[in-house]
Formats: sequence, structure tokens, C-alpha cells
Amino acid sequence: MKKSRKLPSRVIIILTMLFFYLPILYIIIFSFNDSRSLTHFSGFSLQWYEKMFADDTMMAAVFYTILVAVLATAISTIVGTITAIGLSRSHRILQAAVQRINDLPVMNPDIITGIGLLMLFSALAVGKGFMTMLLAHIMFCIPYVMLSVSPKLRSLDPNLTDAAMDLGATPWQAIWRVIVPQIKPGIISGALIAFTMSFDDFVISYFVTGNGVQNISILVYTMSKRVNPSINALSTLVIVIITLCLGIANLVPIVRERRAKALAEGEGKPAMSRGKRRALCAAVACVVVIAVAAVGIGGSAAKTARTQEAIAKYGSATLKLYIWGEYLGENVISDFESQYGVDVIVEYFDSNEMMYTKLQAGDSYDLLVPSDYMIERLIENDMLQKLDLSLIPNRENLTDSLLELDCDPEGEYAVPYFWGSVGLVYNHENVDPAVVEAEGWDILLDTDYAGRIYMYDSERDSFMTALKALGYSMNTDNEQELQEAYEWLMQCNAAMSPVYVTDEVIDNMISGAKDIAVVYSGDATVILDENEDMSYCEPYQGTNIWVDAMVIPANAENPLLAHEFINFVLTYEASYDNSETVGYASPNAQVLEEMSGEMGLYEENEAYLPRTDYELDEMFHNNDTLRRTLSELWIKVKAS
Repeated sequence: MKKSRKLPSRVIIILTMLFFYLPILYIIIFSFNDSRSLTHFSGFSLQWYEKMFADDTMMAAVFYTILVAVLATAISTIVGTITAIGLSRSHRILQAAVQRINDLPVMNPDIITGIGLLMLFSALAVGKGFMTMLLAHIMFCIPYVMLSVSPKLRSLDPNLTDAAMDLGATPWQAIWRVIVPQIKPGIISGALIAFTMSFDDFVISYFVTGNGVQNISILVYTMSKRVNPSINALSTLVIVIITLCLGIANLVPIVRERRAKALAEGEGKPAMSRGKRRALCAAVACVVVIAVAAVGIGGSAAKTARTQEAIAKYGSATLKLYIWGEYLGENVISDFESQYGVDVIVEYFDSNEMMYTKLQAGDSYDLLVPSDYMIERLIENDMLQKLDLSLIPNRENLTDSLLELDCDPEGEYAVPYFWGSVGLVYNHENVDPAVVEAEGWDILLDTDYAGRIYMYDSERDSFMTALKALGYSMNTDNEQELQEAYEWLMQCNAAMSPVYVTDEVIDNMISGAKDIAVVYSGDATVILDENEDMSYCEPYQGTNIWVDAMVIPANAENPLLAHEFINFVLTYEASYDNSETVGYASPNAQVLEEMSGEMGLYEENEAYLPRTDYELDEMFHNNDTLRRTLSELWIKVKAS
């Protein structure tokens, strides 16, 4: 008799559990890592937990996540349950119609719902923030509650309510004392689903929030620009809390069963009465409310005393900053707030296009930090206001290379924040530096390195690579040249099997996962700093020398304070903090010289300082025709 070749059920269970829980275990382990790496454990440390609790932004995200989830769950559970009960007593035609409507938010893609709500709130001129996020969460949670409660209602005897009222119950008493206890499992299930959906939501929240209000999902997404192990610490804390809640949820029925058994046998103390339990809950709630109110009153008093001068000088004590994720020094915001007695609300975007979409939707910010080509677009669409250079005396600290920008030749709208290049990071132990210098971008077609390269998942940067390799301008809108660039990228896909990545390229190259990668210079600076086997090359065919700059939107509510922040960022201290933390080249001439000079932090790091005055290097320009063509061709490249 032949032995069965099927895997034993026990092995399948173990493999399934590993599939589900190994990533979670991985996060927990690396939350205690001594270094920033997510692939190499260098020693035990609690530093990321310390940084997590010291990070006000992270703690605020946790607070908003829990608060929104609890409120959305409570409100959606009440509304959804009452609606489901009401529908159960309605005509079938109405029930069917509402059921179809109820299914729409569940079936609709989150991004469509998010954009729809964004446009709705903008049309109604509703300021986005905590309330809009809460309303959005209530909106998409209600259908899940109704879907959970409705089946329980259908299983009830339709005459149950009438029987209760015939016995003297009011309609409310019939619902609360008769119907609700019967459908309690459905209500609890709906509430748990609602809480999970709210706690976990990212896409809808990303579009409807504002004024610095963000949940954990948004925070994690916007902090992915740089490897930040504090996220591992936060994730571990969430995992521990969820595990404890599940443990308690499973232990409570066991304890109740044992207590009931003990009472039945005449042992133990009687359970606390319902009235006493309610009184205890009310007392705890009062204590919490009083504590929160006390903190709020104390904080408000301190804030009032601290910001009176700022309000008198600037007309407001709040600055709204919209910037790339992980693009600020560790102390820049806190130092500015302390020095000027103001509050800075920081929101993060992940692309210039996302920032532009929110501006078009009517969102108002005091200061933006977009890239060069987007600055051109904003200027052309009259979405920026001219700067008062007399309020920015520290502009004289700029390095000579940044005094005139291609996107703003007269220096009327933009002040540089960071600048850099796009180039090749490669492992010089596996790839001959002479070959990289000789081939430049063409090394991405060298089959000797097939399967060993990363391409940056960006249509602009990928087509820039191809166009430069072919000897064309990266700003061309010539159809023939763009078609050749498309074919170059298709050849790269077929011959090299590249992996398209974004910010994960940093940790992957630090760990040596591939030998060659297309990266931004600031990311390359971090990679070279962590892995001595890596080198950086700006190809001889030319590359993109880019600038991200500070601009003030036309609808800014506090331009005076925005000017003050621009001037502050250009100081030596703030510029040094920014550049040291993020790794990109500073616009401050003194900081740039110190960082890259003798005994400087990046003295031997060839990626930190971009090359200048190289005739084949370019900066992207705003070109609607080019943008549309690249989008169409890029879809085909990624689909191949």
C-alpha cells in the first residue's frame, strides 16, 4: 500500500500560522533593533520606543485613531441598528431599495469614495480635519453594521414587537427590552467590524483629513520616505494591545461561567448589580472627562500666554505646512514653535500630483515644499503669491548654485529647501566602477547584471533615465524620441527583469539585496553611509538635477508667518538639522561646505553633493503634452 503524499494537516496548519504571524514577529523583533536597519539586527535597544513616546506627532496620530474609531463605532452602531430595525418594519420595496443603496459604500472602491468625499467637503466649503474624518468614518461604517444586524432581524418572529406592546410596552421599550437583546450578537459583530474598519482605514482618511489631523495609517504611509523603526515600535504596541483585548474577550466568558456555577452551588460573592455597574462606569467616565478637561484648560492657558505676541505680530499663531514625508530635521518644528511662540500644523504628501489635487480641491496651506516642475505649474495657474524678499534676509545664505532656479529665474516665488540628483547606487564589490563610469545609464541594459537591478517606480525618473541614455533631453515632447525611450524601457524589462521600487530601495540596498539601483541622491547618501560597499555615480549622459523649494500659496491665510518660517529654515542651525537628518544637500552655503568638506559628516560620501555646471544635466519643466504622453506610455511599461 502506497503512502499518501499529502502534507499532514498539522504541517499545513503550522505553515499557515507562519504565513500569518511571521511578518508580525519580524516587526516585533526589529522594534528592538539597535540600528535603523529593517534587515540586519545589530543589537538590543529600546531607543525606538523612547523616540515613539517622545514624538508628539506619533502620539497625536494614536489619539486621533482611537478617538475616531470609538466615536465612529458608537455612532454608526446606534444609527445602523435603529435603521435596520426600522427597515425590518417597512415595505419590501423600500427594504430592497435601501439595501441596494447600503451595498454601494461596501462595493465601491475606497479611492472613489475618498475622492467623492473630498470634492463634497470642498464644494460645501467645509474645513477638513477631525470632524470631516469622523463623518467619513461614520458614513462607511454604518453599512457594515446594517449588514450584520439585518440577518438577525429577519430571523425574529415578526409579531414579537406587537406582542410586547400588547402587554403594555411602549415602542421604545419593545425595541430596547425585546428586540435588542435578541439581536445583540449581530450588533456586537457590527460594532467590531466598524471599529476594525475605522481603525485600519487609510485611503478614505487620507483624502478627507486636514489641519494636521492624521491617523496611524496615514502616519505610517507618510513616514515611509525614510526607514523609521519607531513605526515598528508603534506597531508592536498596537499588536500587544490587540492581543490583550482578545485575551480578555476570551477570558470573560470563562470567568462568568465559573462565577455562575459557584453561585449556583452557593459559593462566592454575588455579582455586582446592574445599577452598581452603571454607577461605576459613570464614575470612571467622569474622572476621565475631568482629567482631559483639566489638561486642556491648563494647556490652553499656557498656549494663550505663549502666543499673544505672535498673534499681535502675525495676525495668527498657527502655520500650516504641507511637505514631503520624512523631510524635516528632528528639531526644526519644535525649535521654530519655541522661538516664535506659535504652533505648526504639518501635513505630508507623497507626490507633487497629490499635493496639486488637494490644492485644486480648495485646501488651504500657508507654506508648500513642491518640486521644481510643479512650482512652474503652480505659477502658470496663478496658485502662488510673490515673496516679500525683505522678510527673508537669510536668503543671502543660499549657495551660489541655487540663487537662480530654472523654475523661478527671478526668485520671486520660491526659496530652495533641498536639492539633489538622480543617479546609480551600485555595489563596487560586485560591479566594476570603471564599467559604471563607462556605460552610465546603459548599464541598466547590460545583461551581465540581469536580475540584479532596481528601477525607481516613477514615470518621470524612468523616462529620464531612458531619454538620457539615448542622448535626448528629458524635457522633450518629440513623439519619436519618447517612443524610442519607451522601447528602451521595454527592452530593459525584457532583458534585465528589473524590480520597480520606491522608498524601500534604501533598506534593500543597505542590505545588499541588489547590485545596482536608480535612486535619489539623498537616499544614496543614507545607503552609502550605512553600507561601505556601495558607491554612487551620476552618469556621463546627464541626469536630473532637481530642487524642492518653499512657496506660499495664493490662498495662504498666514503669509507673514510663512515668510518667517522660510527665513528660519535658511539659518545655519535649521539647515544643518534638516540636512543631517534627511541626507539631502542643504541650500545653505555654510552647511553645504561643512557637510561635504574636510572632517564633515559626508566628507567621503560622494552622493551628498550634486554636481554643478554640467551641460547635460537638466531640471524638469512643466509640460502638459509630455505629462500626458508619459502617463500613457508608463502604463504600458508597467504592464509588460
